Amino acid sequence: MAALAQQKLLIRRLGVVDYLPTWEKMRQFVDSRAEATADEYWILQHPPVFTLGQAADKKHLLDPGGIQVIQTDRGGQVTYHGPGQLVIYVMIDVKRSRLGPRALVSALESSVVQLLWGYGISAQTRRQAPGVYVSEKKIASLGLRFRRGYSFHGLSLNVDMDLEPFTRINPCGYEGLEVTQLTEFGVTDSPDQVGDKLCAILSKEFGTIDNSTE
Repeated sequence: MAALAQQKLLIRRLGVVDYLPTWEKMRQFVDSRAEATADEYWILQHPPVFTLGQAADKKHLLDPGGIQVIQTDRGGQVTYHGPGQLVIYVMIDVKRSRLGPRALVSALESSVVQLLWGYGISAQTRRQAPGVYVSEKKIASLGLRFRRGYSFHGLSLNVDMDLEPFTRINPCGYEGLEVTQLTEFGVTDSPDQVGDKLCAILSKEFGTIDNSTE
């Protein structure tokens, strides 16, 4: 698989941030970047929010209750973000990387699988249902958008969170799909610690990392 050899990659650790302004900043970054702009990963968590993909069917949003619902421009159906879930937004120049959309998705999935293997957790991917699964339960979701030859949005990995809101949706459009998280397998690392380990794996796929933060 082609990688971003010799390309500068910035990591920005943003903490817990609201979904809407973060989404807007992603779009602004994609619209303003040029050929020489370094790729970026944004590592963060969101307050409770349901997000719908661009072509999502709202029938999969069963009972949102008081949790905010946002229609987005990413791919995929409906998912939930909340505290204790690691989110990494991936702003990659896909032309420069020589990775097409499917290859980029595969690289992200493979990186999560490698991370879980390091915790002694056996995980799988599914060709027709992007994401990462452990014992038929989903532990990580992916949803990307490509514009002007650049990717944005990214992946989420359940670490140590309240999983109840997932019962209010058909996760990723699959009725009855169960979800799981790292703490259910004895992992005690925080989302930040997990994020650092995942970034170390991602660096092997996508080049040199400059640990810039904001």
